[in-house]
Amino acid sequence: MTVRAVEVPRLWMPYPLRVNPHLPALHEESESWAREMGMLDGYGGPSARRAIWTRSKFHAMTVDQLTAWTLPDAPLAELRLNHRFNVWALAWDDYFASAFKQTGDLPGARAFTDRLHAFLRPELGARLPEPTNAVERGIADLQLRLFPPRLAHWRHEFNRALARYVDAGVEELANSRSGHVPHLIDYAPFRRESFAAHTAPYSVELSTGARIPERILHTRTVRGLLDAFMDFMGLANDIASYEREVHEEHDVNNLVLVVGTSLGIGLHEAVPAALNLVNARLRDFEHFRRIDLPRLVRQAGLHHDERTELETWLRGACGFLSGLHAWYTGAPRYASADGPYPQ
Repeated sequence: MTVRAVEVPRLWMPYPLRVNPHLPALHEESESWAREMGMLDGYGGPSARRAIWTRSKFHAMTVDQLTAWTLPDAPLAELRLNHRFNVWALAWDDYFASAFKQTGDLPGARAFTDRLHAFLRPELGARLPEPTNAVERGIADLQLRLFPPRLAHWRHEFNRALARYVDAGVEELANSRSGHVPHLIDYAPFRRESFAAHTAPYSVELSTGARIPERILHTRTVRGLLDAFMDFMGLANDIASYEREVHEEHDVNNLVLVVGTSLGIGLHEAVPAALNLVNARLRDFEHFRRIDLPRLVRQAGLHHDERTELETWLRGACGFLSGLHAWYTGAPRYASADGPYPQ
């Protein structure tokens, strides 16, 4: 496989792809929520002139497959909820790119983001502003649905992650306008924010009904495991979206550019170096999962139910990574004229 004719190693994925059996139901209703929110052409409300996608472009993204591949164990109700969140995150991304990144409108991006913050309220039942566009309408609707009682503990952290996600878009735009390529040392934690990776543990909890036990949640081992889990998501996305981000959107916030600039190497060396870093983070996740975490479980004296819940969550996390890998390497969103990106 090539990225701009550069030979690269394969993107490693040790976990088999598992597909949620509710995918057909999700496919049947895939566009209904997006259309209701005004994200698709044909919406009859006040945002009709600001639709984000045509119907054909929306279906080419295969968001239903993304959801069913990343959450293979989710019941239908939770799968639908996660699907809506995935649609919203992609809607924000594409709207922000077309309205602000392509125009270089940094003041407009800041004003748009400031308004979004008013919709990210951690207080249950908080009064939200009246939405004025499809992105605001989508997040307002999700605020009413995302937090079932058993996951109420996630309301504050999830909204905080979303706030960091939209703020990172403004920082990315500022970098691109100034030509400032982030340094490699700073980039991985920033990419967790700009990819909304901090929301992924919530999605795994919602789909599996399992949590990482509180007794070990704040340990260095679990923190390391979660960091590696989140790093794979955004950094692998950089490999998959290199062509679109760098050569079409002229974005400087991409791991390939970051590695090349930070290390002072050319594209032919930067591409495989970046992909090796992504593979290394997945190997780190595997080491934490197979070696360090079992040792911590024994030391903490977790009882049978806690161990079972942890194993369920980990199985869900592995499925999440496998599904993302499949989507990156197969979805038309990441296809180029030369074919799909490294597998």
